[in-house]
Amino acid sequence: MEKFKNLGLKNPGEIFHNLSFEELFQHELKNGEGECSTNGTFCVDTGEFTGRSPKDKYFVRQEPSQKYIAWGKINQPLSKELFDKLLQKAKDALSAKDIYVQDAYCGASLQSRKAVRFVTEIAWQAHFVKNMFIRPDEDELENFKPDFVVYNACKCVNEDYKKDGLNSEVFVVFNIEENIAIIGGTWYGGEMKKGIFSMMNYWLPLENKLSMHCSANVGQKGDVALFFGLSGTGKTTLSTDPKRRLIGDDEHGWDDEGVFNFEGGCYAKTINLSAENEPEIHAAIKKNALLENVVLRADKSVDYDDASKTENTRVSYPIEHIANHEPSLRASHPQNIIFLSADAFGILPPVSRLTKEQAMYYFLSGYTAKVAGTERGIIEPEATFSACFGEPFMPLHPTVYARLLGEKIDKHGVNVYLVNTGWSGGSYGSGQRMSIRTTRACIDAILSASIRGCDWDDFEVFNLAIPKALDGVENSLLNPINTWKDKEAFILARNKLAKMFVDNFRRYEDVKEGVEFSRFGPKI
Repeated sequence: MEKFKNLGLKNPGEIFHNLSFEELFQHELKNGEGECSTNGTFCVDTGEFTGRSPKDKYFVRQEPSQKYIAWGKINQPLSKELFDKLLQKAKDALSAKDIYVQDAYCGASLQSRKAVRFVTEIAWQAHFVKNMFIRPDEDELENFKPDFVVYNACKCVNEDYKKDGLNSEVFVVFNIEENIAIIGGTWYGGEMKKGIFSMMNYWLPLENKLSMHCSANVGQKGDVALFFGLSGTGKTTLSTDPKRRLIGDDEHGWDDEGVFNFEGGCYAKTINLSAENEPEIHAAIKKNALLENVVLRADKSVDYDDASKTENTRVSYPIEHIANHEPSLRASHPQNIIFLSADAFGILPPVSRLTKEQAMYYFLSGYTAKVAGTERGIIEPEATFSACFGEPFMPLHPTVYARLLGEKIDKHGVNVYLVNTGWSGGSYGSGQRMSIRTTRACIDAILSASIRGCDWDDFEVFNLAIPKALDGVENSLLNPINTWKDKEAFILARNKLAKMFVDNFRRYEDVKEGVEFSRFGPKI
């Protein structure tokens, strides 16, 4: 109890510190926090919030961090006075009751990792943390000193939010100087995961280390590949490869030693999950995994096709549940970087080679396209641009991350490619989705280095280098204009998409790097 005095909780009950998976499971059952599925996986509902609350995320505006943060709609400022009020509210909500304290590391690199302590009154949230972050061994726990503390007071709301000038009763606030985060009003576990990711995205670049929203794997010869892509582009699926060891599926750092996973687990979408399409993820859902917002049938088996609670059904599990993972969670510097875009307009080639400068441009653009039916109100393809393929989690100006990426590409001679996992022969509704066989052939050619022996054509307007021929891919697919029956319609659609890129990129031209990088995008 003495070691927890500095948490500032009044009259705490029992403190359950670093419980094992089995102990947490027993607490979840005893507390009635959810149900157990037929294969032993615990299932919980996250209540009203089945995803993050980005409009309720704030950073305390104070020195010295305020001069580094890119303030705006994503990184909203909060006064120190209001933070103190909300922190006290969170501490009061966690006082005079039993609580769970879970200690973990973020970052598999000893030179770059952070020690984080999570405080919550919900057993399954401690379980989520244990799944998602790196689990210290007994010696490390004995001497554990947190660099950062997260108070998760999910049952607590801010009734004064209108008077305080905030968006809602929910609050997710980061105080960089005091190394504290507070969460109130939302039960969604992903707030803890992405909150620490946001902090790593603040800390690491200031040490000249790149933080990345990507998956990573390593081949038998030690060759490392990074996969960047927004939701629905195939980032998790394509990086989970039986011939390559998975380093991690979502968050990584890149320091002087190489690439390392931030996490010790995976957080995968489960909607429409099947053993046939995603066997590794399906097999990982077993005891110690944690399912969120899924629907159980009468016999307690999981109906992965039922989206009645949310499309964003999820599972968290320790990375050990993936048989072919890299135990150290780290590897050397990457040989290949792959940007994945699901282009629903049917314009981008299945694979393109990027120069370093183009890599920085497309990294900053972070492009994919949503299709009709994925969200309410979308009736035709809609372009989505998310800086660095992870804009909601980037506290610094996006060009900071792009500059670091460019430096590392130069220093380590990395090859960069853009792969379209979206449509061909027309836009969504008239064209066809790129087959997984075609995409796999492109990825295999990149990873085997056979693509480097190709002869190259220029893809007009976007000025991308595209292969004239590639094993496993029909020649007609390599230049998208050949797949469209109406060539004039293709040219109009291509120019329209190019203009979307140009218009989006203007927001980075408030700094000199943004102006410089803009020269390497489409020309219209």
